[in-house]
Amino acid sequence: MDLIQYIHQELKDISEKSIKNTINCLENDNTIPFIARYRKELTGNLDEVQISSIKKLKTLFEEIEARKAFILSTLEEQGILNLELQQRLQKSYDLIQIEDLYLPYKKKKKTKATIAKEKGLEPLAKIVMKQNNIADLDELASKYINQDVPTLEDVYAGVQDIIAEWINENEYVRNRLRNIFRKSALIESKIVKSKAEDENAKIYSNYFEYSEPLKKIASHRLLAILRGENEGFLKVSVSIDKKEAFQFLEYTLIKSIQPAISWLIEEAIKDAYKRLLAPSISNEVLKEAKQKADETSVDVFSKNLNQLLLAPPLGQKRILAIDPGYKSGCKVVVLDEQGDLLHNENIYPHAPQNDKPQAIKKLKSLVNAYAVEAISIGNGTASRETENLVQNIAFDRPLKVFVVNEAGASIYSASKIARDEFPNKDVTVRGAVSIGRRLQDPLAELVKIDPKSIGVGQYQHDVDQSLLKNELNDVVSFCVNKVGVNLNTASKHLLNYVAGIGEKMAENIILYRTEHGAFNSRKELLKVPRLGEKAFLQASAFLRIPNAKNPLDNSAVHPESYSIVEKMAKNLKVDVSTLIQNKELINQLDLNNYVTETIGLPTLEDIKKELEKPGLDPRSTAKVFSFDPKLKKFEDLQLGMKVPGIINNITNFGCFVDIGIKENGLVHISKICNEFISDVSTKVNLQQQVEVTVIGIDTDKRKIQLSLID
Repeated sequence: MDLIQYIHQELKDISEKSIKNTINCLENDNTIPFIARYRKELTGNLDEVQISSIKKLKTLFEEIEARKAFILSTLEEQGILNLELQQRLQKSYDLIQIEDLYLPYKKKKKTKATIAKEKGLEPLAKIVMKQNNIADLDELASKYINQDVPTLEDVYAGVQDIIAEWINENEYVRNRLRNIFRKSALIESKIVKSKAEDENAKIYSNYFEYSEPLKKIASHRLLAILRGENEGFLKVSVSIDKKEAFQFLEYTLIKSIQPAISWLIEEAIKDAYKRLLAPSISNEVLKEAKQKADETSVDVFSKNLNQLLLAPPLGQKRILAIDPGYKSGCKVVVLDEQGDLLHNENIYPHAPQNDKPQAIKKLKSLVNAYAVEAISIGNGTASRETENLVQNIAFDRPLKVFVVNEAGASIYSASKIARDEFPNKDVTVRGAVSIGRRLQDPLAELVKIDPKSIGVGQYQHDVDQSLLKNELNDVVSFCVNKVGVNLNTASKHLLNYVAGIGEKMAENIILYRTEHGAFNSRKELLKVPRLGEKAFLQASAFLRIPNAKNPLDNSAVHPESYSIVEKMAKNLKVDVSTLIQNKELINQLDLNNYVTETIGLPTLEDIKKELEKPGLDPRSTAKVFSFDPKLKKFEDLQLGMKVPGIINNITNFGCFVDIGIKENGLVHISKICNEFISDVSTKVNLQQQVEVTVIGIDTDKRKIQLSLID
């Protein structure tokens, strides 16, 4: 099987031709966003997710091939590679099967079996395993007694050790037993007795005496149980019915009717299962379940992050941002249209100072002095009180007030990125700046924060961190390239995610822009040190230059297609600038007239759409939202009350809703709609404004249950 066949076997809906062309693009160092957007004819119009799947399977195929090559080389060096084993290894693309085939030949540390073999007991073990009739087994076994094996019992014990290892290394046995575990294994958890009185253990109280079929356990429950084990509060085991396991093993392995032989093998089976097979295979299936749980959790996080990054921006407006607080006051900053800091100070409208008159006076003064267009308030401590204060101020100009999710702002404010941006400001000022910038452009600000710190995941600290990092970085990259980046205002951190750029190239672009001023054209990118034709091909169409001499430089039309647009304009006897946004002219175009060997209708359709609305931001516009003014604290909640809220996290078991108080409420998956759903994200979105009904209040645990069903 070659690479193309291997991937097609996994992704049957994608043709081998599309897979082959996509792999060629990847091997030529093309990025996924570029391939998805500008090589549709080659890929058969595959999207980023499909291309990413092909790339992952390509990597897995190469890992399998490398492992097989190592094993084959090792076996050949040892002189134990036969034709049958070689062919089976070469044909297999299942890593578990490959390791099973290799296990009997794998170099081992000293085991009970190797010690018994060193004592000369292997020939007797082979005789026993043939299970032929032996007139007197004790007489035969007594011939193996020596100074290292002084008694008959020692002989039989050594023989059992050898047979147990052979049973453990039997490919058929391991595979069948593995299937039994996958089908019927139970995962059980119990409280570690010494931790029963520990206050921190209470978080795992649901799992103090817990049992569930491993194949049915939800990802969030499995990750919670494993976290409890890692923290030393829970003891976790995975097991199957021993009776079923022994019935299979005995039926498969015992053929002799001679009691002495069948007894020896039966004892070896018990030892092999308890000491070798059960621990190994239970760990294996638990690892598989953990991997699936990781993938599910990362998928949830990825969907949430995608929605958060593509949240509606307010755009280039003058913002007054407030990071609310009590004792230390509220941090107030004013940002210009580009997000640069114009002013910062503190106000103290809340307890213990309660200096509302002075706070109101300062806010009104700042709004007037800096021509502020909108106010952004963080949703943390004292958020509702600050929002109420601002909403009741009679400003001299119309203002929109927004409450912004500040998750991760504290991470940013203490980061090197924030220190480099504001070396002379403390963390509180930097945090307020982040709250303001999130209103202007969530994507541009959130790319500065480690994605897993943004707070929209499910057990993100318990999953495979490498998998999480790679997946989330891909999400950020896809979002940045989907929206496009203003080449003359983008930060280094935003440019870093543009296809083909990377960290060093982003720094070079910023340095060039600082030394030479704003870019006037995309072609000027080629003057940036170390940015060659290959990087230009990947990046240029994702970079926008407003007011450029060539209007296409502020669009998603790739420079390699400029000549096609120019030909379209020429055929209509107008210039390019006249053609852009002129629907009447654009609709006169017959795209079939512009098909070439490399550019087909998919790309031409994209060009047509882009000409109609060049550089259109795919995100909607930020909308003002207000919480229920009567709901200010947990104690104000009443069963049956309907309140507005904003969905701020989505998990496999439901979604969490900010209803304007410290505690978020949970809408369980069964309360999202009247029909059965398995994927919460098919019905709700992050940052979606909703009306929910309070259906449960747990005063002791301060938990709120909500419903989206009328």
